[in-house]
Amino acid sequence: MTIEDIDTAYSDFHLNLLNTFIEQIKDQPPFCLENCDQDDQEFLNELDQLPKVGGSELLIQGQQLFCRIVAGYPHLMPLVPRDLLWFFGGDCLHYMPDEEISVFQKLDELRQSAKDSNETFSYEKARLSTMGLH
Repeated sequence: MTIEDIDTAYSDFHLNLLNTFIEQIKDQPPFCLENCDQDDQEFLNELDQLPKVGGSELLIQGQQLFCRIVAGYPHLMPLVPRDLLWFFGGDCLHYMPDEEISVFQKLDELRQSAKDSNETFSYEKARLSTMGLH
């Protein structure tokens, strides 16, 4: 497994979480309402386009949009995968407790160690193990 494969798998994992989250919130108010406000519809459209954004712009826009979820749509927070707050980083980290941040830091260290030693690495398996879910 190459460094590029490890990075691609990591990105793909988070993009899948993002796409699933977007589909889930489309069924939540205010987005599912017939009389959905224009601002809410624009926000949903921006969020819907986010997975198509690449590079550092994905992280910048993601951070901004997820901070808007916290501020403007707090009822959606239970649907937000915590992994996405870590992935987007920056101000999103303010919404994570220190213990949770430590878990994601450990995952990043494991991923980096695998890259440095050119080892096979499954982010999903490491995540399950680190979080005590496997």
